[in-house]
Amino acid sequence: MAIAKRKITPCLWFDTQAEEAANHYVSIFKNARVGHISRYAKAGNEIHGRAAGSVMTVEFALDGQPFVALNGGPHFKFNEAVSFQVFCDSQEEIDYYRSKLSAGGQEGSYGWLKDKFGLSWQIVLSAIAKRKITPCLWFDTQGEDAANHYVSIFPDSHIGHVSRYGKAGHDIHGRTEGSVMTVAFELDGQPFVALNGGPHFKFDEAVSFQVFCDSQDEIDYYWSKLGAGGQEGPCGWLKDKFGLSWQVVPSQLIEMLTQPVDEKTERVTNAFLHMKKFDIEALKQAYAG
Repeated sequence: MAIAKRKITPCLWFDTQAEEAANHYVSIFKNARVGHISRYAKAGNEIHGRAAGSVMTVEFALDGQPFVALNGGPHFKFNEAVSFQVFCDSQEEIDYYRSKLSAGGQEGSYGWLKDKFGLSWQIVLSAIAKRKITPCLWFDTQGEDAANHYVSIFPDSHIGHVSRYGKAGHDIHGRTEGSVMTVAFELDGQPFVALNGGPHFKFDEAVSFQVFCDSQDEIDYYWSKLGAGGQEGPCGWLKDKFGLSWQVVPSQLIEMLTQPVDEKTERVTNAFLHMKKFDIEALKQAYAG
């Protein structure tokens, strides 16, 4: 059964552990389940190098937050540049998520931890958070600039609360009093937090954000706006001017790949693996044969 998608969905890159990770996270969170699993076709083996029939992607949802887990190979590793905040309303809940998510991983300071797959989480006390899970993007000093940039691109988007560094803890954070610490913002229903934490971590493809589009005009728009000042990649991937990775994906492609691997999915796979920006009409033609 498919997971209800938002406009923007976090995608987690694994070597081969996508299904294991999805099942692990689903076992921890409430109102969680695994959705559709897509598999590699024979087509494009010279590019992806995966056995036909092996797991490619796993859709899953954790307490209302959709995710996609991707088996893409050993090329990228999670780091603190993108973490996921888990908002809790009691100490008991904090203790639960900290224990479950850190098992086999590594506990850190200030509510941070890494799970056994290396993904970073922040366990946060808040009784007023709109969503249980929120992606947090780590910047050096550009958090507010980035939030304003993203809000200018997506409809139904806005800046929320902006917090600032105080005198306290200057010996640890080294930031000027009054400078921006965090920016809460929302993009078409998906909440985010931007954190100015210093130059310690850099974005890579280990965590990307899929943007689902219903038309070629929409694909062209997001490809142009998000890619401005950044770098275009294969298969709908790009990096924006801050280095954050996005995938601009036609909704129709997901529907095509939900079918069992057959001649249609083989043709579509062969087509999209040779694209940069997706061409919906070319994908439809490949699917139809």
